[in-house]
Amino acid sequence: MRILDGRPHPLGATWTGEGTQFALFSEVATRVELCLFDAPTAAEPRARVELRERTDSVWHALLPEVRPGQIYAYRVHGPFAPERGERCDPSKLLVDPYARAIAGRLSWSDAQAPRALVVDPAFDWEDDRRPHTPWSRTVVYECSVKGMTARHPGVAPALRGSYLGLASEPVIEHLLALGVTAVELLPVHHCVTEERLARLGLTNYWGYNTLGFFAPDARFATGDRGEQVREFKTMVKALHRAGIEVLLDVVYNHTCEGDHTGPTLSWRGIDNAAYYRLDPARPSEYLDFSGCGNALNLLHPRTLRLVLDSLRYWAEEMHVDGFRFDLAPALARGFEEGDRLERFFALIQQDPTLAGSKLIAEPWDLGENGYRLGHFPAGWAEWNGKYRDTVRRFWRGDSGRAGKIASRLSGSEDVYGRRTPHASVNFVTCHDGFTLRDLVSYEQKHNQANGEENRDGSDANWSWNGGEEGETEDDDVQTLRARMQRNFLATLAFSQGIPMLSHGDEIGRTQLGNNNGYCHDSPLTWLDWELDQPRRDLLAFARRVFALRRAHPVLRRRSFFSGRPIETGRAKDLVWLRPDGAELGAEDWQDPEIRRLGMLISGEAHDERDETGRPVEGESLLLLFNAAGVDCYFRLPAMPIPGRFEPLLTTAGAELRPEGSVLVPARSLALLAYRSGA
Repeated sequence: MRILDGRPHPLGATWTGEGTQFALFSEVATRVELCLFDAPTAAEPRARVELRERTDSVWHALLPEVRPGQIYAYRVHGPFAPERGERCDPSKLLVDPYARAIAGRLSWSDAQAPRALVVDPAFDWEDDRRPHTPWSRTVVYECSVKGMTARHPGVAPALRGSYLGLASEPVIEHLLALGVTAVELLPVHHCVTEERLARLGLTNYWGYNTLGFFAPDARFATGDRGEQVREFKTMVKALHRAGIEVLLDVVYNHTCEGDHTGPTLSWRGIDNAAYYRLDPARPSEYLDFSGCGNALNLLHPRTLRLVLDSLRYWAEEMHVDGFRFDLAPALARGFEEGDRLERFFALIQQDPTLAGSKLIAEPWDLGENGYRLGHFPAGWAEWNGKYRDTVRRFWRGDSGRAGKIASRLSGSEDVYGRRTPHASVNFVTCHDGFTLRDLVSYEQKHNQANGEENRDGSDANWSWNGGEEGETEDDDVQTLRARMQRNFLATLAFSQGIPMLSHGDEIGRTQLGNNNGYCHDSPLTWLDWELDQPRRDLLAFARRVFALRRAHPVLRRRSFFSGRPIETGRAKDLVWLRPDGAELGAEDWQDPEIRRLGMLISGEAHDERDETGRPVEGESLLLLFNAAGVDCYFRLPAMPIPGRFEPLLTTAGAELRPEGSVLVPARSLALLAYRSGA
């Protein structure tokens, strides 16, 4: 086999058309062997190639005879002194940190490790164009690639649970009918299942245990010999053609190698101190801001580059539209300036390749001062956990929620005041926690099947079961639960900010009270598409509320309300109303027992413009909320021009009365539009 010097850039295995360039960074290595295998499970390599060239701590070679499809791994020789944080171990086969694809699975029983794969990047994107949907029109749908289609009867059996299944016509039609403009995929970076879960017969289903930051997970492909790359690109192209953006949930805060007792699969055996944050007091152990055993060392320029290169690769080569950063504050630890996170996250935002990407942060981690909601720089959106908790507690009937729900409905200016409403990704449920159906069916988590004696998962669910725990045949309880699900969906659709649905909430998905389904790759977590009439009704309602959001620009403003009269008219842009029709005063907001309020948005309060730059006309809307346990009459407010209020949607059959009031039943809401004229 011919071995040429090659170049130190780019890192990874790069097919040039005339051979494959290999480059691996390690400051501490004294020798690097490239092992070439005929199969993912082959015990011995067919060839060993020593990378003799070293440039700026990058070991490299060009092998003209190596083609796409070649399976490879590294053995790295160097110091092994864990007490000093040095963990080179040439007995371990190591995955290339820049691998574009990974073949094989980690087998804990026989210590079989995955290996990297040389990939041909060629792909016919045809006329693929990113949708570039404005934030003001964005509706995010968080989903699992597998869970969406594993049980879908309209998807070919061979494609269920795969990238191609997600790109199939029935799924795309469902998303479009729902009004979805972007799918946010649970992690698709190649991951492995932890030994503890494997011993219990469980699987890391969510995928927050990354082995390859450049490699699409082979779990979701028809094969693992390059199909995962082609099929991922095919999925993106199909979704783009339908006008749907693809956002990735990315996990750069830790890796699958876990704490100091975990497996050596890649980074640890290549250059432990460069890739990980070591505990200064005990270099044999790691700092940990995620609860997963380690933290990537983004203070090291090579590791920081690894993350940025990964993001660029997915944006440029895979045509991904944006990213949601898991436990984002963990990435900035060590970069903080005072109370702000801008120094690190500006590195991502200013990158020309990533400049047009949607950037979303999960604004908390498990480290000290880890709750950073509202502290990210302009241009970033954040998962708004305060929105989730406030909306849940308001509809549960908790006291003292009126002021908080008003802020959440109007875009959370108290959190994002120096930015815009589009900094707030609003959600009631997500992958982590109860599904929407379970939120109204269970008051306690039921996680016994997770193997942790029900200790895992959050206890702060702010849920209400309607009077009976779990599934029930009681018609009254079922009716109430259906109404509560409609309340949550409507509240989400009609709030300022970016709405995010958790997959299956629109069809009543249940996990039977399990609020931490991360370890179940089974029907417990997959969507059940066999819909009975109540679930079909819920789907129709979900489609209706997001169609109304789309039709009314005042529901998706790009700036915060002022609460003052609009220059072009006589009305305030936003008025909060008591049930008697009067505006809520300062003393009213202090009443902890307020559970009924109206939200009047002027039709002139829109700030949307069409493709020609002209303002989009809007209607005045009146939202009436009754979270109390008894019915309430709301007097309709006086309007500056003649006309009448007409109901657009109710969650429990609100009734207009001729004397100028509307009956809003207990625990329900109503949306009315003001139509001018006689």
